[in-house]
Amino acid sequence: MLFDTFGRIHNYLRISLTDSCNFRCHYCMPDENMACMSRAQLMQADEIIRLAEIFTGLGVQKIRLTGGEPLVRVEFPDILRRLSKLPAELTISTNGALLHRHIELLKDCGVRSLNISIDSLKPEVFHRITARDQFQIVWENIQLALQHGFGIKLNVVVMAGVNDSEIMDFVEITRRQPLHVRFIEFMPFTGNNWQSGSVLTAAEMLERVGSELDVVKLRDEPHATARKFKAVGYEGTFAFITTMSDQFCGECNRLRLTADGRIKNCLFGKEETDLLSALRRGEPVEPLIRESVLRKHAALGGQMSGDHQEVDASKIENRSMIKIGG
Repeated sequence: MLFDTFGRIHNYLRISLTDSCNFRCHYCMPDENMACMSRAQLMQADEIIRLAEIFTGLGVQKIRLTGGEPLVRVEFPDILRRLSKLPAELTISTNGALLHRHIELLKDCGVRSLNISIDSLKPEVFHRITARDQFQIVWENIQLALQHGFGIKLNVVVMAGVNDSEIMDFVEITRRQPLHVRFIEFMPFTGNNWQSGSVLTAAEMLERVGSELDVVKLRDEPHATARKFKAVGYEGTFAFITTMSDQFCGECNRLRLTADGRIKNCLFGKEETDLLSALRRGEPVEPLIRESVLRKHAALGGQMSGDHQEVDASKIENRSMIKIGG
């Protein structure tokens, strides 16, 4: 098992398959023309499987495939089939645009839940955020996934003055559909022009919802990053990921593996350990994983305080979100 110096167990691994994406969301990929990693830099399929085997041997019980957009990787079907044979729950984070091509594959591989990013229900705002006119296909694929019985979490990055006027619209879609909307506080990453004034906190969002609907608090799962709520009489739920206003690092059980095979023990951490190079040299990887976990900071990668008003984004050393993996 993987424990850090604060007694936290780490049994959840997020693997980025690529830093390429078919969308250009400005909070994730700030430069439209940014260069993607070469094929030689990326973990190859065999290397992904081997590293995943090592992690599951160390107690990882859940693996999430991310990107970039994981479904744009040509080898995605092969990687998914092979990972599905490991003793770990398998799930995906996606922007949903290519989901219709892989529905049967996902079912065959035992995937039961999907996280789908959708930051606006208005096609024109969706286009402005993503630089792609793809709202309709994403929405149709959300409905398709529901029809096939997948549990669906909709990830909504809320940015003041951009899409915060749609909070009630997102809650409303949970009235008759078993969707789980997760409002994510806007977080700082390299190049995404984050400012504290762009953050709408969970408390502010909940106040808006509570002023119009009767809301009940639901019990959160262990290690949950989202605080769950439900509008009375609604079929679905909504939640808040409160990274900026109320960090939940004390129960963190997550590790990240970037597309170029570097382990990050925290989304906001600047420290990375190159597992891929060691693997290619035939060197032991397990000691590097354990060392990375033991170096994990108590909260927020050791780079931010608990007050988002005091954060100076220019002093945070990190990659852009697309280079880290969702």
